[in-house]
Amino acid sequence: MQKQSPSKLLLLISVGLFFSCAKQTAVPAATSLSADKSGGNALKPVPSVVTYLTGDAADVTTSPTAGLILMGGGTDVDAAIKWFLQKAGGGDVVVIRATGADGYNQYMYDMVGVNSVETIIIDSRTKADLAAVTQKIRNAEALFIAGGDQWDYVNYWKNTGTEDAINYLINTKKVTVGGTSAGLAVMGSIYYSAQTGSVTSAQALKDPYHKYITLGQNDFIATPLLQNTITDSHYTQRDRQGRHITFLARMMKDFAYNNIKGIGIDEQTAVCIDQTGAGKVYGINQAYFLQNENLGAETCISGTPLTWNRSGLAVKAYKIRASLTGNGSFNATNWTLGGGTAYHYYVNNGVLVQN
Repeated sequence: MQKQSPSKLLLLISVGLFFSCAKQTAVPAATSLSADKSGGNALKPVPSVVTYLTGDAADVTTSPTAGLILMGGGTDVDAAIKWFLQKAGGGDVVVIRATGADGYNQYMYDMVGVNSVETIIIDSRTKADLAAVTQKIRNAEALFIAGGDQWDYVNYWKNTGTEDAINYLINTKKVTVGGTSAGLAVMGSIYYSAQTGSVTSAQALKDPYHKYITLGQNDFIATPLLQNTITDSHYTQRDRQGRHITFLARMMKDFAYNNIKGIGIDEQTAVCIDQTGAGKVYGINQAYFLQNENLGAETCISGTPLTWNRSGLAVKAYKIRASLTGNGSFNATNWTLGGGTAYHYYVNNGVLVQN
């Protein structure tokens, strides 16, 4: 559950685009000239985009620091959010989402001194491609993807200017980027899109090609520290270990990977990773790090329960209990871990076992 608090609302007009405050009557769609398919000019409506601004509307230039914030959903972790905001170096923080409102604005603005916090509701591909939207993202010194439905993010943002802007922040401008819940789910190079529905562990283990399992590969958010990695949120609270293991089995079977990784994060818990790849776990529950560098599943076919045993050593696992000041150690560059507990997972005929 994200924090809700009042924020200052600003109506912006930029490049023929109306940004309208959701708490006011919506501004009618503007019109602008654009080329039609025949090469001529035609009037084309430009949709209104809801944005909320707290702080200074003027863009500033600071010295942000690269990093990742990976939060598992539920109540936000104050210490992790503070860590994230400090990475902005006093600059502009942007929150993007497809639904919701301004719940992060005042909360973030009051926590750490930044120039502004702005939330943008990007709920269509048309809006995701608007220059006025993508430029706001590119101007950010830190970017946070709120919770919601990750299929909205994939459906609305993939292969648009918004996707390009996110990847620009990560790989060129090198600022801290991340998100919570659905915002976490899309951060890995492999991601669970939930296009057809949300799969449970029981469904996934019973049939690793269940209709609700839809995976994307290297075609959305490009995060170098999360190569060959798939993330999952609300981890133990929603019993997602089994489906996460199934995703890993599918990665080896479908994409021919021989080194696959997974990060599962509980609610009220976050993994914060700095520019060197070093991370700690903040919050009150646990984070889970999964890896396989050996053999894939013995049985991973449609309509048949998953079997991935490998002498009880199918998937290496490591769990780190969070603390309010950051606990354990995790390095995303070489997958070294400390301060937690090591064990293994394996699956026999659709039954997940911890060893």
